[in-house]
Amino acid sequence: MWDYTDKVKDYFFNPKNAGVLSEANAVGEVGAIACGDALKLMLNVDPTTQIILEAKFQTFGCGSAIASSSALTELVIGKTLDEALKITNQDIADFLGGLPPEKMHCSVMGYEALQSAVANFRGEVWKDDHEEGALVCKCFGVDEGLIERAIKMNKLTSVEQVTDYTKAGGGCLTCFDKLEEILARTNAELVAEGILAEHEAYRVGAADPKKLKEKAKAAKAQQAPIEISPLKPSSPIPPPSAGLTNLQRIRLIEEVIEELRPYLRKDGGDCELVDVDGSNVLVNLSGACVGCQMSSVTISGIQERLIAKLGTTVRVVPVGRNAH
Repeated sequence: MWDYTDKVKDYFFNPKNAGVLSEANAVGEVGAIACGDALKLMLNVDPTTQIILEAKFQTFGCGSAIASSSALTELVIGKTLDEALKITNQDIADFLGGLPPEKMHCSVMGYEALQSAVANFRGEVWKDDHEEGALVCKCFGVDEGLIERAIKMNKLTSVEQVTDYTKAGGGCLTCFDKLEEILARTNAELVAEGILAEHEAYRVGAADPKKLKEKAKAAKAQQAPIEISPLKPSSPIPPPSAGLTNLQRIRLIEEVIEELRPYLRKDGGDCELVDVDGSNVLVNLSGACVGCQMSSVTISGIQERLIAKLGTTVRVVPVGRNAH
């Protein structure tokens, strides 16, 4: 089990500024639910002073993704756009008291969403969209630009670090050779700029892909069934589902799934509630979600959202539509 700070847990179970911002005039969207993480950042910016008056978010992903997105909104409110653009993914992690290395990609997602939102306000095109041939990791939808930015900003010097900060290489690892090439090339650029010492720079062939694949499998096993334990009974914050009837509990589950379905459909998939059997929530995956090697990540994200809403542990089980 990864070690999360109390602040990460608090911002997961009690996220600040979650929801839709109807007055938003700056919107940034990054990631894709089919790949496990997605973030929509909405800002209300004063057109004259360019000060961020309000910020809200919608996130699909693990507890760290929700906490990082919430932290980002807290960091940007009251700042000008130029001040906000100076915020790094490390600032987001530091605000939360730190994140496990394997979860740093959540803070990077926040950084990318902020860059996208500011570009949207200014009427600019933020070049994070996958250009022809730029998609590197198909498992998680990570492009070359994101990888390069993460390496430069965080001075990454190993393929393992690249995976921690971007998720690239955390799946089938067919992108390993490309990751090595990007890392070696970008490190060489940092050395030429005097930012990185030559002996620290990565060189192709220094990593063992078998070990990286073993780590990815171990990480996947570690995050089931949930990455952040439910609040302890001694917590002063009562579980959201306290006092609910079984019917009310089912309706809450339906609400969560219905909230997520538009995002899944956008990625060509869908998820429907089939039945609730005790602590097991039976769902039917369809479209692009069927047979997708990342479907377990999608299920994990739905599961964590349900746990946050219900305040109790549940297990999401994919079944056929006619299962009972």
